Amino acid sequence: MTKTQIYKFGGASVKDASAVQNLADILRNRLRNNFVIVVSAMGKTTNQLENILTLKLENLDYSKNSSILKSYHLDICSELFPDGHVIFPKIENYFILLHHELNKPISKDNYDEYYDRVIGFGELLSSRIVMEYLCSQNLLILWQDARELIRTDSDFRFAKVDWEKTRWNCQTQLKPKLEQFPVLTQGFIGADSAGRPTTLGREGSDFTAAILAASLDAGSVTIWKDVPGVLNADPKFFEDTKLFAELDYQQAAQMTYYGASVIHPKTIKPLANAGVPLFVKSFLNPDSDGTKIHKSAVQINIPTVVLKQNQILVSFKVTDFHFIEEDQIHEVYEQLKALKLRVNMLQVSAISISIVIDAQLFKLEKLLQNLQASFEIRYNEGLELLTILHADPVQTQSYLRGYDVLLNQSTRNTFQAVRRKIMS
Repeated sequence: MTKTQIYKFGGASVKDASAVQNLADILRNRLRNNFVIVVSAMGKTTNQLENILTLKLENLDYSKNSSILKSYHLDICSELFPDGHVIFPKIENYFILLHHELNKPISKDNYDEYYDRVIGFGELLSSRIVMEYLCSQNLLILWQDARELIRTDSDFRFAKVDWEKTRWNCQTQLKPKLEQFPVLTQGFIGADSAGRPTTLGREGSDFTAAILAASLDAGSVTIWKDVPGVLNADPKFFEDTKLFAELDYQQAAQMTYYGASVIHPKTIKPLANAGVPLFVKSFLNPDSDGTKIHKSAVQINIPTVVLKQNQILVSFKVTDFHFIEEDQIHEVYEQLKALKLRVNMLQVSAISISIVIDAQLFKLEKLLQNLQASFEIRYNEGLELLTILHADPVQTQSYLRGYDVLLNQSTRNTFQAVRRKIMS
């Protein structure tokens, strides 16, 4: 029997009716049994749902935002389906369920669990629309709720996979279906042992594809993007980018660790452990080769630039004239762990600890509150973290012109700088 193939389509590849039609065209001559399709929420739906949650948390009216989001999905359906199609009442029903969740009380204490109950509606809506459209194009396909497959712990918003139970679910529930038909499911979402919805971390649909691949002993995973493959820099921010024809797992993992947005950082490990190759291809040019990530790729050490925006630099200075010791570092990291904050850069001096973290709703406030008794704390928001792998010194300086550099450090193969645009 042929091994399962897994295709993952992100938000940009299902952002409107023409994108969904393009997805169908990509699948038309490729779709067969033992095929899993993983889809993200449409366009910027996740961002819009996060905005609704923020408004609710602040006791502000979110009805307009909800109406806009509903109209967005119904407008896409109107272009794809005839009047009276079954998809329209299904979309209506999803928004009834969404509003039922939004009518429940929210607070800072239950925000993460509340977030996971609400945010997955984006993937549920998207997967239903795409499945119904594929069926309307005579591409017979089954819909699968990913929450019945991906079993996790209860660490809401950053749930950890229960690999043994997830593999069992995939082998007993999903595999028999794949012998008959292709299956379409959602990225990003799972459920804990009590059946409560969980999420795998922002942009986690790539990770879902890797989880399913490892659990099904798949032959390959293909991620479809709006770029030609894995580039040495994000073309939205940098010119003259170069395409990697291939990467080994370690090189790809290093890029994702520092924030390369083309692949979710948790994606590589399960694929490398299972020996499953990962292809990154363009949905705009589906017949091009893209990038292959596998075990035996030849390394090409060209400068690779990763830019993370919306960063916060926080410095913790001791107040009693002692030097920084392991106890202080441990204290800071315990609070970061409790708040599920990942450190993107760390620098320790004689009397201070400086960290760079992603901006997350009310997390900085809690961090400062929990550590203010032990440290003098200063912070800067709205920063960028620039990371250059295999940096060229001359080229590096060009990325710093016109910026204030608040912090920088370099190792043998990596240069990092926290920068802020100089206002003219």
